[in-house]
Amino acid sequence: MMTNTLRRCVLVWLCGWLVAAAGAAAERGARPNILFVLADQWRAQAFGFAGDPNAQTPIIDRLAGESVNFKHAVAGMPVCSPTRASLLTGQKPLTHGIFLNDVTLNLEAVTLAKILQSAGYDTGAIGKWHIDGHGRSNFIPRERRQGFDYWKVLECTHAYNNSPYFGATPEPLKWDGYDAFDQTKAAVEFVRTRAKGAKPFLLWLAWGPPHNPYGTAPEKYRARFDPAKMQLRPNVPEAFAAATRKDLAGYYAHAAALDDAVGDLLTALRESGLEDNTIVVFTADHGDMLGSHGMIRKQKPYDESARVPMLVRWPAGLGKKGRVLDAPINSEDLMPTLLGFAGLKVPASVEGLDYSDYARGGKNPGDGATVLTCVSPFGEFERRVGGKEYRGIRTTRYTYVRDLNGPWLLFDNETDPYQLKNLVGSSEPAHVKLQAELDAWLNRKLKANGDAFLRGPEYVAKWGYKTDPNGTVKYTP
Repeated sequence: MMTNTLRRCVLVWLCGWLVAAAGAAAERGARPNILFVLADQWRAQAFGFAGDPNAQTPIIDRLAGESVNFKHAVAGMPVCSPTRASLLTGQKPLTHGIFLNDVTLNLEAVTLAKILQSAGYDTGAIGKWHIDGHGRSNFIPRERRQGFDYWKVLECTHAYNNSPYFGATPEPLKWDGYDAFDQTKAAVEFVRTRAKGAKPFLLWLAWGPPHNPYGTAPEKYRARFDPAKMQLRPNVPEAFAAATRKDLAGYYAHAAALDDAVGDLLTALRESGLEDNTIVVFTADHGDMLGSHGMIRKQKPYDESARVPMLVRWPAGLGKKGRVLDAPINSEDLMPTLLGFAGLKVPASVEGLDYSDYARGGKNPGDGATVLTCVSPFGEFERRVGGKEYRGIRTTRYTYVRDLNGPWLLFDNETDPYQLKNLVGSSEPAHVKLQAELDAWLNRKLKANGDAFLRGPEYVAKWGYKTDPNGTVKYTP
């Protein structure tokens, strides 16, 4: 039989355990989980909910209908590494220093993962990283993981069907088949496992697709898209039509595959009982020109390159009915916004704006414009096809951009959604006035940011980066 003394000890222990468990549960309830899904090179226009006739994205379309949709979100420096660093730090590229690919984010940076980790979050990263800068295929040790504990990551690869990664140790591993699907399976396992614990979580899931190569999605998805039936945007020149249709077929095949992957993630949240108190973020690091204006890929200030999807779903905190918000939001704004949702203080190092209250129906913290920047275009090839240093602003209605020679682009995106009519230099009095107003607005922004708008090589030299003749940092050993 249990003695009175032993019984009292058991009761004391049990009470202590119940108090601790209740405290942990209360803490979990007070902090939302965050599932951050990041696609590579997925432009804002390439979804059914955005009106794209080629897209087959029914799951993400439903997600958009349940989310706050920041319709005018941009990647302010539309390149892989700069956007990723801004998403994690809440800083602009000229502050964190990642204004070109394949360089190292300061190990002392204050990141989203470090802050949430210190607040009791379980942190995990899966997929593409691209801010370590020690070679695209090399192991990233714990001290360079910017606050993430769980780790199934590679710096960068676009070999989606032959894709290595590293876990906790330097032993290389490999995803089975199409990497985005296996990465999603790992994310589903992470979610289901954490559903049983007391700690909230941050999971950063970063896919490589739909970034080129376009023709490498699983065959069942490629079979859905006939290049001959791809509808071109009106700003694709006829000379680019055939090549663009082929690229589009592969691009939308990747997108359709990822749409199914999103479905797996949402199902895992629902079945694990985490749906209501998990913030789901779906966004991209930049868009893709895909033949528009006779251009390809990224780094351009045109909407196909700069605008990105930005959906935020959180039934417990934002309601279950989706809304579309017009305020332009930039990469550096998402980190402080997530901290705002989590009820955590935004650190002084952050330059982005906290849109969490605005997403709940409050006041817009911005002034109606956000900055577009290109510091160091990718070498001579990019310059031959229109790449150049620029600074610009994207408002709800207008895009205005200067290069080093002066005003370059001005579009009324409301009346000219495909940006076919450049209003720079127009003699129309209304356009002259508009250009002057937007130019002054841009000047105020640059002054506030301490941006002198120098030539790209001057920034490269200032930060001590070593580039090849094409302006690219060496990224293989």
